[in-house]
Amino acid sequence: MADKADRGQGKHDPRIHADLHQLQRLAGRAESFSLLPHQPSHSVLNGQHSSKLRGRGLDFEELRDYHNGDDIRTIDWKVTARTGSPYVRVYTEERDRPALLIVDQRMSMFFGSQVYMKSVVAAEAAALAAHRMLAQGDRVGGLVFDDNGIAEHRPARTPAAVQRFLGSVADANCRLNPATQLSAPGSLNKVLTAANRIAKTNYLVMIFSDFDTADAETEPLISSLAMSNDVLLFPVSDALSKRTPDGFRIVASDGALQVELDTTDMQVKQRIDTLFADRFAQIANWSRKYGLPLLPLTTDASALDQIKRLLGQLEGPR
Repeated sequence: MADKADRGQGKHDPRIHADLHQLQRLAGRAESFSLLPHQPSHSVLNGQHSSKLRGRGLDFEELRDYHNGDDIRTIDWKVTARTGSPYVRVYTEERDRPALLIVDQRMSMFFGSQVYMKSVVAAEAAALAAHRMLAQGDRVGGLVFDDNGIAEHRPARTPAAVQRFLGSVADANCRLNPATQLSAPGSLNKVLTAANRIAKTNYLVMIFSDFDTADAETEPLISSLAMSNDVLLFPVSDALSKRTPDGFRIVASDGALQVELDTTDMQVKQRIDTLFADRFAQIANWSRKYGLPLLPLTTDASALDQIKRLLGQLEGPR
């Protein structure tokens, strides 16, 4: 495992580990897409889809006399009835909104059969979102979790805050090692509980995870977050999850034990395919049930290209 100086110098294979320098360099590329409510027609965040991004909230500014051309929906009928003349309530869009980025860097994310590790895709996608939100004038914070704990960053609208957040992402990512031995995987529900504690109302919450360990307690936590916030789901999966190839063999290890999966055995293949399909179906159900935009990411392309395609900035299947 390299130290922080090594991570700052970009000595890792960028497909396997994402160091701080790698995440910082994404700032300029994040200018190529937007996370504001007004989206291209083909964006998954566009209003034509069942789920959309609501955007910043509104702050009450003043109560004033009604003027010709004012929207009658802004009339304050109680004040109008009391005074005998029409009054309207004037609102302005909030100058910023807090964003909370939840980034999964557990050992379950340290896998990739194509170009990138799932952990790298999640790290780069979160970094792009952080840079974009800061450029839009919003506050940025996050929860970076691995199998040992959670690094918490309260939202702030400063480059230094984003730098600290990206530092935690890079540290967690570069600690991932195939020789690591775990007694138990990190808890998804624990980080979602922390997110509910922080994101009380009108946050933009983005979850970058493979959703490993999701159980019956996970959905209520997702539902609670979605009740008063915008929640974007970024399920990260390996390209193999779409369909396990016939005759495919792989040796998987948790650092202590290892197993060989041989898909020439059709029962093994069916179990693997069912596992992946059931997990995605669970996440897709949350998306439909609570109106949460779903932006699936895989390991066969860069996080930037995938996000731009999902947001209607690149041609190709979304």
